[in-house]
Amino acid sequence: MAIENTVFIWRGMDRNGRKSTGEVLAASAALARVQLRKQGIAAKSVKKKSKPLLTFGAKSIKAADIAIFTRQLATMMKAGVPLVQAFDIVAEGTDHEKMRELITTIRSDVSSGTGLAGALAKHPLFFDELFCSLVASGENSGTLEIMLDRVATYKEKTEALKAKIKKAMTYPIATIVVAIVVTGILLVKVVPQFAETFQSFGSDLPGFTLLVLRLSEWVQSWWFILLLCFFCAGYLFSQAKRRSKRLADWLDGVALKLPILGSIVHDAVIARFSRTLSTTFAAGVPLVEALESTAGAAGNAVYASAIRRIRDDVTAGTALAIAIRTTGLFPTMLLQMTAIGEESGALDDMLGKVADHYEAAVDNAVDSLSSLIEPIIMSVLGILIGGLMIAMYLPIFMLGSVI
Repeated sequence: MAIENTVFIWRGMDRNGRKSTGEVLAASAALARVQLRKQGIAAKSVKKKSKPLLTFGAKSIKAADIAIFTRQLATMMKAGVPLVQAFDIVAEGTDHEKMRELITTIRSDVSSGTGLAGALAKHPLFFDELFCSLVASGENSGTLEIMLDRVATYKEKTEALKAKIKKAMTYPIATIVVAIVVTGILLVKVVPQFAETFQSFGSDLPGFTLLVLRLSEWVQSWWFILLLCFFCAGYLFSQAKRRSKRLADWLDGVALKLPILGSIVHDAVIARFSRTLSTTFAAGVPLVEALESTAGAAGNAVYASAIRRIRDDVTAGTALAIAIRTTGLFPTMLLQMTAIGEESGALDDMLGKVADHYEAAVDNAVDSLSSLIEPIIMSVLGILIGGLMIAMYLPIFMLGSVI
C-alpha cells in the first residue's frame, strides 16, 4: 500500500546559519527532518500544513503553467543544475500553490530513485502520454536536457496557438453575453415604465411596440425559468459531449465545416499534427509510435481517425507521404514537404517548417476574423438595443405627428 505524502512547514537554520522557513513533502515529520538534514538545514520545528476550509479562490493548474514549468526545468538542466536542485529552485520561484505542491511531489519521487518520466506519469491529468514518452526517450538516450528543451518548445507553441484562438473567441462571446444581459434588463426594468405611459394614450399602439411589450411581460413572468433552462442546457450539453464519443466526434466534424471558423480549425489541426510529429520523430521515437502519439494530440476526432489509418498503412510498409495522401484530408504542402523529408532524411525539419507555416496562417486568420467580427457584433448590438428603443419611442413619434 502506497504511503501518501504530506506537505510540512518547517523553520530552522540554513547552511549559512541564517533563519529560514519553507515547505517540504514527506510521508511523516521524521522523514521531513531527514530530507532537510540532507539539504543542510537544521530544522527547529516541522509542522503539518493545514488545509484551508474554503478553496474556491485556489488557482487550478493549467496547461500554460505546465509549459512554463517545462521551460524553467529545461533552462536549469541546460545550465548544468542537478535535476533535484532544479525542482527546488522552480518550486521556490512560483507563487502558484497547487503548482508548487505538484513540483514538490515530483521532486520527492525523483529524489527517492524514480525516473523523471515515471514520476511525471503519476500525474496524467497534467502530463499526457506524449509528454512522458518524450521525457523517457531523453532519459534513455542520456539527452534529457535537450529533450526537455524540445518538449518546452512544443508546449509553448501549442499553448500559444490555443491562446490565439481563445482570444479571438472571447471578444464576440463576451459581447453577445453583455448584449443579452442588457436586453434582459431593458425588458424587465425599462419597458414596463413605457407600458404605464402608453396606457394613458388612449390609442392603438404599433404592432412592433405591442410585440416588445408582450415579450417584456413574458420575460418578467418566466425570466427565472428561462435562466435555469439556459444553465441546465449548457450543463447537459457539456456532459453529453464528455460522455458521448459519437456526439463529440460529430461536433469535431461540424467544426471543420463551419464557414470561416472551419478553415481556422483545419489549419490549427494541421499545425498541431506537424509540430507533434516533428517533435516526436526528432526525439528518436519510432515513426509508428510517433503517429500514435500524434493521433492522441490531434485535438479533432476526424483527423485522429485519419492519423491512425496512416499509422496502420505505415506499419504495413507504405511510405508516410503516400499514406497521408490516401486520407484525402491533408493539404498539398504537407504532402510535398513530407515526401522531401523522407527522401532527404530530414523529416523532422520539413515537418517543423510546415508547422511554422500553418501556425502563422492561424495567426493571420484569427487577426482577420477579429477585424471581421467587430462590425458584425456592432450590428447585432444595434439591432437588439436600437430595436427596443425604436419600439418604445415609436408611439411617441406617432402621437407627435398626429398633434
